[in-house]
Amino acid sequence: MAAVPPEIEDWFAGRGWHVRRHQLDMLAASDAGRHALLVADTGAGKTLAGFLPTLADFTPSRLDGTEPPEGLHTLYVSPLKALAHDVQRNLLTPIEEIGLPIRVETRSGDTPSDRKKRQRIRPPHVLLTTPESLSLLLSYPESFELFRGLKRIVIDEVHAFATGKRGDLLALALSRLQAIAPRMQRAALSATLANPQGFREWLAPLSTGEQGEVDAVELVEGEAGAAAEVEILLPDEERVPWGGHAAIWAIPQLYERIRTNRTTLIFTNTRFLAEYVFQNLWDVNEDNLPIGVHHGSLSKEARRKVEAAMARGELRALVATASLDLGVDWGDIDLVVQMGAPKGSSRLLQRIGRANHRLDQPSRALLVPGNRFEFLEATAAKEAVDEGKRDGEEFRPGGLDVLAQHVMACACAAPFQEDELLAEIRTSLSYAWVDREVWQRVLTFVATGGYALKAYEKFKRIVRDREGVWRLTHPEQAQRHRMNAGIIIDSEMLDVRIHAGRGRGGRSLGKVEERFAATLSPGDAFAFAGMSLEVVKLQDMEVVVTAAKTSAMIPSYGGARMPLTTHLAERVREMLVDRAGWARFPDDVREWLEVQDWRSKMPGPGQLLVESFPHAKRHYSVYYTFEGWNANQSLGMLITRRMEDRGLLPGGFVANDYSLAVWGLKPVTDPAPLLSPDILQDEFIDWVQSSHLLRRAFREVAVIGGLVERQHPGKRKTGKQVTFSTDLIYDVLRKYEPDHVLLEAAWADARTRLTDVGRLGALLDRSAEQLVHVELDRVSPLAVPVMVMIGREATPQGAVDDELLLEAESLAGAAMRVEVVPDTDGE
Repeated sequence: MAAVPPEIEDWFAGRGWHVRRHQLDMLAASDAGRHALLVADTGAGKTLAGFLPTLADFTPSRLDGTEPPEGLHTLYVSPLKALAHDVQRNLLTPIEEIGLPIRVETRSGDTPSDRKKRQRIRPPHVLLTTPESLSLLLSYPESFELFRGLKRIVIDEVHAFATGKRGDLLALALSRLQAIAPRMQRAALSATLANPQGFREWLAPLSTGEQGEVDAVELVEGEAGAAAEVEILLPDEERVPWGGHAAIWAIPQLYERIRTNRTTLIFTNTRFLAEYVFQNLWDVNEDNLPIGVHHGSLSKEARRKVEAAMARGELRALVATASLDLGVDWGDIDLVVQMGAPKGSSRLLQRIGRANHRLDQPSRALLVPGNRFEFLEATAAKEAVDEGKRDGEEFRPGGLDVLAQHVMACACAAPFQEDELLAEIRTSLSYAWVDREVWQRVLTFVATGGYALKAYEKFKRIVRDREGVWRLTHPEQAQRHRMNAGIIIDSEMLDVRIHAGRGRGGRSLGKVEERFAATLSPGDAFAFAGMSLEVVKLQDMEVVVTAAKTSAMIPSYGGARMPLTTHLAERVREMLVDRAGWARFPDDVREWLEVQDWRSKMPGPGQLLVESFPHAKRHYSVYYTFEGWNANQSLGMLITRRMEDRGLLPGGFVANDYSLAVWGLKPVTDPAPLLSPDILQDEFIDWVQSSHLLRRAFREVAVIGGLVERQHPGKRKTGKQVTFSTDLIYDVLRKYEPDHVLLEAAWADARTRLTDVGRLGALLDRSAEQLVHVELDRVSPLAVPVMVMIGREATPQGAVDDELLLEAESLAGAAMRVEVVPDTDGE
């Protein structure tokens, strides 16, 4: 057990605290020169545990009369800028109260350029940053001197980004930092890990070309906190809605909860829903309570203002997205609300942890389901939380587009030897798979753009000399790289600015997506940042607005839809066949399941249930996949293509997280041929190549890989210009270099992130073994939630335009009818 410096022990005692076991274990691991992964409940003092070794190094008792360390001592990396600012605020408290000589600063895209420049020359002792800003720091020649004395890197909320491209970028940065500072210790923190072993492997530095250094990472587990109190909100009249996912039915009840609690934090799954729920709450806010909204499209000033108001306890409620579900420490929140389904037990645990933010007090949470399937999902999530069961994402090989960006960053910092850099990147588990052949392809791409583009001067970024050393073709390449590097590729965003007279835009309120802004005309009203705004005009990359006098349209922010985790999907399937367990459900939900069981079948674990029935002179098939919206959307595209080929005249499809409804003019008497696994070879490849899916994926990897630049000195390309550039290059590469490294990266994205093809593969394997097909005379109860959605989407290549608008109640009435009545009209 590590000896805690007396200065720190006294500070804890002065606050009536004691140093917790896991905090001692983190200090002991550091003192022993080991890396560490801390998994501890929210409120357990994780961040302080991560920084304890840093604080200890600066205490007089450990300095023992020597001067405090100079230069950068500790790097802290978090997925969110807001989290870095919050940690700075909380870290300064012990530093100032103990009187430690530690300077702490943040660095992100919002940091002024003069401070960034000064930080490279005269760094603070502790620098709080993001993966993107760290990668940019490593692109400067000064980085070798800056990081040479680095002792520690602390990665917070590691679960939030380690398995994605931001994790790839950070993994490469870790390899570079370890090469510059071989004695650097790595620490990672998380409250919600289903697979700690996988994260230990990700965090561990590998010996060159080898795998399995996981023992170098100490797994530190925190003390268990008080069990969370999770409640599911039901409508006053005990009727859970058939369809929808915004849960707007709950607004009056939710407002009463806000009135009776001190501070309520309300989470939604998208920015659109955050604005929508906020507007609906404001409409019923008779007491004029201070209610705020927070999401990633708001301006930095607007976000900081809301965060500061929350920190001071001035808001009674805040509606937010994932922009706030990580680590932000507000101890006075006494209720967390999840609007709509939580999509995963780990995500729910993370959000629940925002209430109280204290280990010894239970967090209170309220789940508000939007429809009946979401009620089952909320129940599954609640029971998973009660049991302490978590879910998480699997790790995958690192992306080649991210690797190309890192190669360019290294070249900007200094010329490099290709064998040495390959050995360095392979010390990361994410890139241990990269062999010499893949490496040469990546280097060739960064050097020339690839075989098909090498005649163009603009793509020549690095060049190799006779000694095998790579360097920039021109010093200006470094500036171009730093202006364009990054991983998060949003849709192009336009500034929303208050009209300042004479046609000019004044104060910025935040940003909206270009594709949404393109639909606006002068005089249109839309809701944003909690205000109704009227468009004055669109100019350059700005939407100039004034306060609107009329009610507003809501902007639909794109943003990725959160996938339903496999873990929760399995739990929902088990509920559907656990007939004895239905007694705990509200009467209308229990009756819904009982009538389904009577009239059709239940989709049990391991099965794929398909129901076919006529409705309104069309033939419908509903596939109960439970594989999430993304996979179901992809399956809908594939099945309708196959139906078209077989002359079944598909009309369209609609998907939710649980099922897929497809309709056409001819009945599907046997769905098995539509679901054969070869659909992932034939129709999938044809669809991805002919649709905009691969183009969209290519646009992102081309920007990340540095092939297409969004910004040049003094000007920025619009989304339309970037799309035009990438489309031209995409067509050239498809024709002349189909094995180009970026096409390979785009395919990897199209298969995983954009289409969830892995989950599709598992589904098709299941269907080959346990396909259950039920033919009915009319719609089934289980089909109603997805049928209610019809009319919003139609397949682009469908042979029939669908103009159906189905009323939920009439559908439900037909579905829930249990008497046997001859059905002669197809209803």
